[in-house]
Amino acid sequence: MSNGSLTHRRARACALVVTFLWSSSWVLIRWGLDDEALEPITFAALRYGLAFVALMVLVLGRSTYRDQVRSLDRVAWRDIGLLGLFFYTVTQGAQFIAIDHQPAATSSLVLSLTPLLVAATATRSLSEIPHRHQIIGAVLVALGAWSYFSGDLGATAIGMTAALVGLGGNTVSTVLGRRLNKETAVSSLVITGLSMAIGSLFLVALGIGLEGVPEISAAAWSIILWLAAVNTAFAFTLWNVSLRRLSALESAGINNTMLIQIAILAWAFLDESPGVKEWIGIGAVSLGIFLTQAPGSDRAPGK
Repeated sequence: MSNGSLTHRRARACALVVTFLWSSSWVLIRWGLDDEALEPITFAALRYGLAFVALMVLVLGRSTYRDQVRSLDRVAWRDIGLLGLFFYTVTQGAQFIAIDHQPAATSSLVLSLTPLLVAATATRSLSEIPHRHQIIGAVLVALGAWSYFSGDLGATAIGMTAALVGLGGNTVSTVLGRRLNKETAVSSLVITGLSMAIGSLFLVALGIGLEGVPEISAAAWSIILWLAAVNTAFAFTLWNVSLRRLSALESAGINNTMLIQIAILAWAFLDESPGVKEWIGIGAVSLGIFLTQAPGSDRAPGK
C-alpha cells in the first residue's frame, strides 16, 4: 500500500488493526511467561529477533528496498538506530518485564499516559499543535485510566519501574517514528526492518547476558513464532505505514485504545475482572480517545 493511496480513514483502520494485534500480544506474553516459564528479556529478544529476520528477507529480496538502504545518509541511520533502541529495546523489553511482575492491565494503565506526553513533545519537536478538544480528550484518557485502576492495582516496584521506563520509551519512539516516516521517502518496510534489527540485537545481547540460553518447549515456540510473524513483523510494518498519514498525537490516541482492548482481553482470558468503577473508567477513556480522533487532529500549522 503506497503512501499516495492511503487515505486518512484507511490509515486509522490500519492503526486499529495493529492495536488489536498488539493487545492480544499481552495475553500471549502472559501465557508464555507463566505457563511456559520463559524469561522476559529473552522472550522479547526471540520475538523481535525472529521478526527482524523475516522482515530483512523481504527487504533484501527486492532491489528497490536494497537501493533505499544504500541511499540512507548518516542522519537517517542515526534516527533509525534511535527508533530501534527506544521502540524495541527499551519499550518492548520494559513491557515484557512489567507484564512478568504485575497484572497486564496495570502496565497498560501506565502506557495510557503516552498521549499526554506525546502532545507536549510533538508540539515542540514536530510543530503539531494539538486542538483544545484533543487536549481535553487526552486528559480524559488519563483520568479514565486512573479511575479504572483506582482500586487494588496489584502493582509491584519492579513492575511499575519497568512500566514507567516503557512509557518514556514509547513516548520518544512515537514522536521519532512520526518524524522519520513523515520526512523520509524510504519505505515503511525498510524503516521497520532496520530499526527492529538494531533494537532486537540489543535485546538478544541483554537476554543472553542476563538470563542465559533458554530451553524452549514446542508450545512456547508456537507463541513466539506467532508473535514474531503476525503481531510483530506484519503489525509494526502496518503501523509505520499508518504513521505516514496520522499525526503523532492521533497515532498515540489510537494506540491508547489498547487500554480498553487489554482490559477486555484480560477479563476474558486472564481472570482480571473489572467492576462498576472500572467500567466508568473505560467510558471516560473511550470519550477521550474519540476527542483525540476528532477532525483536525492531523493538521500542523499552515496546513
